[in-house]
Amino acid sequence: MIQSSRQWHEKLLFALLGYRTTVRTSVGATPYLLVNGIEAIMPAEVEIPSLRIIVEDEVEDSEWVKTRLEQFTSIDEKRMAAVCHGQLYQQRMARAYNKKVWPRNFEVGQLVLRCILPHHKEAKGKFAPNWKGPYIIRKLLPKGALYLGDIEGNDPETAINADTVKGIMFNPSVVPILSDWDDEGFHSRYPKHFNLLLTL
Repeated sequence: MIQSSRQWHEKLLFALLGYRTTVRTSVGATPYLLVNGIEAIMPAEVEIPSLRIIVEDEVEDSEWVKTRLEQFTSIDEKRMAAVCHGQLYQQRMARAYNKKVWPRNFEVGQLVLRCILPHHKEAKGKFAPNWKGPYIIRKLLPKGALYLGDIEGNDPETAINADTVKGIMFNPSVVPILSDWDDEGFHSRYPKHFNLLLTL
């Protein structure tokens, strides 16, 4: 065992051996197998000969060389099987992840609230509001990016991530129609109605 952090280099080779001879879940094979075409021989197999060691000892040198060449020629096949296994593993992980994901679709002109992140100027402590808005979506970009603008017509030049916004829904019986929005601003004309916005 390592007694101090200064002796880590003495166990580095053992750590690399364990890593290279352990089956990776993502590819279904060991890194050693994908490089050399054969599984590594463990030190314990040398001290206590395993069946593989006993069989190889009885094989003649010419036959062993022939078998080794066949193993080298099958490396590409093993690597291709590892690639296919990795793709299937990624698909399984994606399905498990997507089960917990709720899709959110935004449209141009939709009203949203923007999350106030710690690096924003509006962030003033834990008692400050977490959301700011409402904003209007001006443009949709691929990969979940949005261009927002306020109700006064000021459009920022930077795009934001769709994960930092959420749509808002009005209660028609409480909130006035959109035609009531003007240059004076929604906050000044309807301060009580703004507090009654229902967030999704």
